[in-house]
Amino acid sequence: MDFYILNFIQSHIRCDILDTFFSHITMLGNRGMIWIIICLCLMLKKEYRRAGICILLAMLIGNLLGEQVIKPIIARPRPFVQQSFDLIIPAPSGYSFPSGHTASSFCAALFLTLIHRRFAIPAYLLAASIAFSRLYLYVHFPTDVLAGIILGTICALSVYFLLYRKTFVQK
Repeated sequence: MDFYILNFIQSHIRCDILDTFFSHITMLGNRGMIWIIICLCLMLKKEYRRAGICILLAMLIGNLLGEQVIKPIIARPRPFVQQSFDLIIPAPSGYSFPSGHTASSFCAALFLTLIHRRFAIPAYLLAASIAFSRLYLYVHFPTDVLAGIILGTICALSVYFLLYRKTFVQK
């Protein structure tokens, strides 16, 4: 099923304009940089400082769980390794499951939505674009992306309810 979806994208959606678009979009998710920049911007404003720190913490937890625990245990090769494919971006290293780009993106998007609903649409549009770029570029399977969404969601909710919300409810 995973390869069916990836190959469908390649056969029916892929074009030069989207190649350029998704190559750039995926770079925004490299090392969670766009989300780190957003967190740093949040920390400039006192009202959102704690939120920025908590989002960074949630993303760090997601990264540690995904990259240091889950990926080595599952050890799933990336799609372009399993099925010969000419990538349009530099080949990412490491294992495929779960998608770290997706985990950090959905972690940050959910947390941003929880602190203020006005952040929801832009945050989720960016998160979904980054997640889809991983499929479009043939570097993750759909189940990798789904696992990244779940991991990011769990990390965001955990930090939000254990650290962020608790501190604001008590004040």
